[in-house]
Amino acid sequence: MNTIGRSFRVTTFGESHGAAIGAVVDGCPPGVSLSAEDIQPFLDRRKPGTSDLVTPRRESDLVEILSGVFQGKTTGTPIGLIIRNETARSSDYDHLRDLFRPGHADRTYFEKYGIRDHRGGGRSSGRETAGRVAAGAIAAICLKRRNISIVGKIVEIHGNSDPAKFEQEIRDARDQGDSVGGVISLTITGCLSGLGDPVFGKLDGLLAGALMGIGGVKGIEIGSGFAAARMFGSEHNDPMIPGGYLSNNAGGILGGISNGQDITIKLAIKPTPSISTPQSTIDLEGNPRTIVVGGRHDPCIALRIVPVAEAMAALIIIDTLLEQEKYATWREPGGQM
Repeated sequence: MNTIGRSFRVTTFGESHGAAIGAVVDGCPPGVSLSAEDIQPFLDRRKPGTSDLVTPRRESDLVEILSGVFQGKTTGTPIGLIIRNETARSSDYDHLRDLFRPGHADRTYFEKYGIRDHRGGGRSSGRETAGRVAAGAIAAICLKRRNISIVGKIVEIHGNSDPAKFEQEIRDARDQGDSVGGVISLTITGCLSGLGDPVFGKLDGLLAGALMGIGGVKGIEIGSGFAAARMFGSEHNDPMIPGGYLSNNAGGILGGISNGQDITIKLAIKPTPSISTPQSTIDLEGNPRTIVVGGRHDPCIALRIVPVAEAMAALIIIDTLLEQEKYATWREPGGQM
């Protein structure tokens, strides 16, 4: 499952320590102004080596457009995107060749495929998300033409909701050879009602699946989320008034279909599993071992997941928007078929 979407389809490819990573976008509408310079700012927000709070691995993450754009406009044909890996240091992982890293996909990949790429996790590495961001940038550019925007931000780090203390929480963990997690919020504004399909194509289900597909995401809330379980129906229902609603506990989605309000989402991000604190593990033969993961890693992956979450949400919204337009073409004036 390296492909997502129905009308706006994206396939990502590549590994952390391979020659390159990238994506193929199929189904992008023609006539959209697009260049590598339009995509690059999205990638710059995700790329490593930008501060002492993220991995020191430095990559320019410069995107190249291989196809699907002519004279600055999308043609409607597949858009090929590639990002070269420039500073991979595979030797950092030589001591992990026969060891499974706790908290990583090493063991499950090996048990599924009978082989794994030990160099930074290969396909399971967070570096794979650069292809998602590049593709999501195109989706976001398309959505902007419909006045739809997606904004993510950090709202909690290691249980602390005071933004002034976020950096200190991360530095303290890093200095102790450890890591911390966090909570990200996403707000999607400008969506008209009608996006999403019952029963198995519900918008909240599609968003949840796409966002949970990001490595490190361990929980998701839409609207009031888990707080809904502690509310009365009279509290949770969003009263309707002409032109809208009085509240938004539903998070902008009812019955799996957007209702025109802001779509609000929260994501729980786990601590980075690669830490220098000694941990118990096993080797390929199942023997008990102790592991210390070296290399270049983020002490808090939540920071760099924000643009990835925005990208995945953009891919779902553009896809459901294009799907909805199939219905609109069959409607008669007044909404009758």
